[in-house]
Amino acid sequence: MDISITQFRRELFDLVNRAMDGADVCVVHRGRRLKLQPLDAPADRLSRITRLPIAEPVSASPDAASETPLLTKMRQSWEKDWTSL
Repeated sequence: MDISITQFRRELFDLVNRAMDGADVCVVHRGRRLKLQPLDAPADRLSRITRLPIAEPVSASPDAASETPLLTKMRQSWEKDWTSL
């Protein structure tokens, strides 16, 4: 689709959306043609998600070598509370 620079100014956002959807958009200015097209391939929405830094969950049965002293104390207090039931 060839359009004039005046029409391009009037319909800028609509023409950019058309070009992003894959339509050929050519602007004619002073006898020269300029093609409007996206530089990169469209990415899916999931690839744009950024990972948030969060604490890693503690596994249900940690081995004794990887347990910290605080975690050991916490585990012992949890087990003590359940023994009375």
